[in-house]
Amino acid sequence: MFKQKKSVKNGLKIIIVGCGKVGATIVQQLSREGHEITIIDKRAERVQEIADMYDIMGIVGNGASYSVQMDAGIQNTDLLIAVTDSDELNLLCCTIAKRVGDCSAIARVRTPDYSHEVGYLRDRLGLAMIINPEMQAASEAARILYLPTALEVNSFAHGQAELIKFKIPEGNTLDGITVSYLGKHITNAVLICAVERGGEVYIPAGDFQLQKDDVISFVAPRKMVREFLDAIGVKTNRVKNTMIIGGGKSAYYLARQLLNVGIDVKIIEINRARCEELSTLLPKAIIINGDGTDEELLKEAGIETAESFVALTGIDEENILLTLHAGHVSQAKVITKINRITFKDVINSLDLGSVIYPRFITSEAIIAYVRAKKNSTSSNIETLYHMFDSRVEAIEFRVDRQSKATGTPLMHLPLKKNLLVSFINRNGRIIIPNGTSTIEVGDTVMIVTTHEGLVDIRDILR
Repeated sequence: MFKQKKSVKNGLKIIIVGCGKVGATIVQQLSREGHEITIIDKRAERVQEIADMYDIMGIVGNGASYSVQMDAGIQNTDLLIAVTDSDELNLLCCTIAKRVGDCSAIARVRTPDYSHEVGYLRDRLGLAMIINPEMQAASEAARILYLPTALEVNSFAHGQAELIKFKIPEGNTLDGITVSYLGKHITNAVLICAVERGGEVYIPAGDFQLQKDDVISFVAPRKMVREFLDAIGVKTNRVKNTMIIGGGKSAYYLARQLLNVGIDVKIIEINRARCEELSTLLPKAIIINGDGTDEELLKEAGIETAESFVALTGIDEENILLTLHAGHVSQAKVITKINRITFKDVINSLDLGSVIYPRFITSEAIIAYVRAKKNSTSSNIETLYHMFDSRVEAIEFRVDRQSKATGTPLMHLPLKKNLLVSFINRNGRIIIPNGTSTIEVGDTVMIVTTHEGLVDIRDILR
């Protein structure tokens, strides 16, 4: 089955194998950025649905088949992305694509057995990237539990800078002050990049006045984050224990990270065989075989005194109800995993603590790679995060050559509106810029903006 789309100028030719939740999210993002996309999946109805929705070409078949890849145009393709439910099929799709076409290839690989071999597999198979969304989701959850005041903690500059999202409590030092007052009188080591208030998102100027209940994202050198939060009276101690509901791959990866830093872990999993497996894999964790939605079981397991609670079942509705229950009966820091993105307004209106979307983690890494591949003249994209329901992008550029954006003080650059140069990483030193700061060759630079599709540092200019 085919649905033919007209050729797209300047975009890449991309084949996506697998039309599940992650595949659909990648199609949505990349088609919006003007790439020519072909999808492959064995499910005819799913192919038809996605092809019609985004006006792209669809092929029903096995993505690891030589003839199917040829029908999809692999010989003229720039990139193949394999995100089926099978790790082995994804690796095979990429291997065939590399042999038949002169293209880059990205595979989603989630099995813990392969997690220690990612570098070897990537190098031996010649892949551009191997992505493990469950491991990435676990790392995101772990960063939040190390700093439980935060709603989100994202890492930039190879861990040297962090982007922290948190809600301003009533009576806090930040309530009622302007962004410029913060920089002049409290600390100039942080920069507030974005503010959500009443459903609207702002890239704040110096005269923007902060208020209680604002959800703010600020960037700072990693070593300054706790110091800043302590200075404004916000608790920063990491949790001592956590209760995880659901014993899947994400739970295993998260528990492993937490146990390694001395945080006690309790996992409740309904499948007895999986509990036995987890007991072997995680001997220091407490594994409870039972229904995580059973209120009595949760009470017996100690939910009322737990310092943190992470809902990682495969059912979004269960995760949401579990988190709401934990918030009702305890003071725990709560984290909710959500796979689907439907009913977003309802989800945002609920107090779900920190919400993690594994499919977005995968799509952001791929989009960053695609944008860097599309443009390789003077800069490349190192890291990309979507913030505030994808209304804001945080992009870290690596500056390789001189351009109109380099060597000139920021105050003299014709920067686009709703765009902020958030930090400059110069030889490992994180600079929170002011008007006299300049972008130089060799820097990495983080931009926060409501503009979509920036692929080069020069795109920050009007």
